[in-house]
Amino acid sequence: MSYTQKKPIHYNELPETVRNYLYYRESVQGSSQLSIAEASKDLLTFFRYLYKTKNLVPADVEFDNIDVRNADIAFVKNITKIDILEYMHYLTADRGNKPATRARRLSSIKTYYTYMCSKVMLLTNNPTDGIDSPTLRKKQPVYLTLDEAMRLLSEVQTDFTTRDYCMITLFLNCGMRLSELVGIDMRDIGDDTIKILGKGNKERTVYLNSACKASMSTYIKERSALKNLDDTALFVSARTGKRLTPRRVEQIMEKCFGLAGLSNRGFTPHKLRHTAATLMYQSGAADMLALKEILGHEHVSTTEIYTHISVEKLAQAVNNSPLAQVKASKKPKEKQD
Repeated sequence: MSYTQKKPIHYNELPETVRNYLYYRESVQGSSQLSIAEASKDLLTFFRYLYKTKNLVPADVEFDNIDVRNADIAFVKNITKIDILEYMHYLTADRGNKPATRARRLSSIKTYYTYMCSKVMLLTNNPTDGIDSPTLRKKQPVYLTLDEAMRLLSEVQTDFTTRDYCMITLFLNCGMRLSELVGIDMRDIGDDTIKILGKGNKERTVYLNSACKASMSTYIKERSALKNLDDTALFVSARTGKRLTPRRVEQIMEKCFGLAGLSNRGFTPHKLRHTAATLMYQSGAADMLALKEILGHEHVSTTEIYTHISVEKLAQAVNNSPLAQVKASKKPKEKQD
């Protein structure tokens, strides 16, 4: 399971204290490369904003070219709560960041200051204390109905049908993330299980049902005949034999959605994960605690988005009420003057 979704980590563009913080995240906390990359970008943007607003660079320097490597501990100590609140307003008004993006950027700043105050004790005051995270509007997950999922599976006719059918089968039955699916190695496959690497480098075991085992068996037989084969990766390109990238899987899924008449509905590989969880919950096959383990969520509160009930079931519940067929048996009495 050596695959990681690569994004640049801006070590060489950051102040020393931030670099050390990211090294701590990587070597001690075991954070994923994706998480570290996002934190590095968030903190780089934050420090560039401070340099710009405090007039520490010429006005004509482009924002993305601002050099913040010399921001020393004295500079960090002088950052105030007001600076951070004004930065949050800048993210909203100038950069148009949505609440989820602003929440993540603030979280990066908060965890950096927690490290500075509690881990290396370079600061005694944490200016992020008391700053609330932006309120996030909870959205019901988008998912395919059972009929749509069945149609998607029945219409897979691509250049590598057995592979693509297997990927869809795993998405729909196991609720894997895209990064988890492309990261599967051959050595991770057992008789009835797959070991996958989830968020935060946390390993978990996914159990395979008969549909998954059958589709994998058929695909692996065809996979073994490929030339220049990457012996490590489960899902590979038919042309190069190399591990599929997340973007390539997205393109394959887009084609499969089109073949099933499901284009322009906003469906993605992640929506197939939503579909797996929703169908398992609605069928009664899994409760919240079971879903939490299947999906690899750290907290059951994250899993609770799947407790939504379809509009059809709401209507059915109303129509099945024991009082649904009761009608007035008598005419109402006329009012007397």
